[in-house]
Formats: sequence, C-alpha cells, structure tokens
Amino acid sequence: MNEIANGAMGYTSMGFLVALAIVGLIAWYFINRASVKATQQVRLLEALLEEQKRQNALLRRLTDSVAGKEQAAGSEKESKDFTRLIPER
Repeated sequence: MNEIANGAMGYTSMGFLVALAIVGLIAWYFINRASVKATQQVRLLEALLEEQKRQNALLRRLTDSVAGKEQAAGSEKESKDFTRLIPER
C-alpha cells in the first residue's frame, strides 16, 4: 500500500512541476509580447518627436523669413509716406 502512495506522490509532484512550467511559459510569452509592443511604441514616439522637431525648425525659418519681409516692406512704406511729415493746419 505504501508503494502505491509513494508512486502517486511522484506522479503528482511531476505533474505539478509540468503544470508550473507551462504556466511559466505562458506568462513569459505574454510578458515578452508586451515588452516588444512597448519597444515598438517607444521607437514610433521617438520618430514622431524627431519629425516634430524638424517641422518646428522649418516653421521657425518660414516665420522668420516672413517677418523679415514684412519689416523690410514696412520700412520702405514708411519712408515713401510723406503725409506724416506735413503737419495739418
């Protein structure tokens, strides 16, 4: 009788270890999958940040050039406007 009980305990502990290994592999799969997705999202966000930096630099150059043209046009317009020099009577 003791031999049957001892044999059953051996199979039970072996089954428990196999079940634990399967649960561990499943957990590893989902954790690894989540890590890969997070890494991909970080790469995409970094690429988006670089693109936004380039767009901001381009926008800054465009606005500076437009502001420079407006100032130059404004100074030419003011120099040609003689009505400001003649006082009203």
